[in-house]
Amino acid sequence: MEPEFAAANRHQRERLHALMARMTEEELMRPMGDHWTVAVALAHLAFWDERSLFLLRKWRREGAFAPSPIDIDVTNDALLALWRAIPPRAAANLAVAAAEAVDREIDELPPDLIDAILKHGEPFRLDRSIHRKHHLDQIEAVIGI
Repeated sequence: MEPEFAAANRHQRERLHALMARMTEEELMRPMGDHWTVAVALAHLAFWDERSLFLLRKWRREGAFAPSPIDIDVTNDALLALWRAIPPRAAANLAVAAAEAVDREIDELPPDLIDAILKHGEPFRLDRSIHRKHHLDQIEAVIGI
């Protein structure tokens, strides 16, 4: 039986993929406030999915879960200039590729690692859909869907 988070991840990944397939360059460059554009939000999603992917691979390789704290606001602020430098279509492609990669990794995790992640109160490491949904809702509001 598929875990609930796997189905939610798949749903939001498919939503992301469908949205990126139809978005124009103009829509990708639309402002979202605080110096963010749609493309910046997508680069942001790509980064956080990639970070989760590499953490999961590390924990899988080392055979144990260990917390990996990070100052989210400082990280987002520090990466803003880099995210703004990524061409909009490349940011969209990175977001889709990162979502696919992390979801594939999550789907292949051993049950004991899943249990350890959940036991330590970090379900967002497995349920990537929450973050995706938040930003996809924002993007759809900005482009008028």
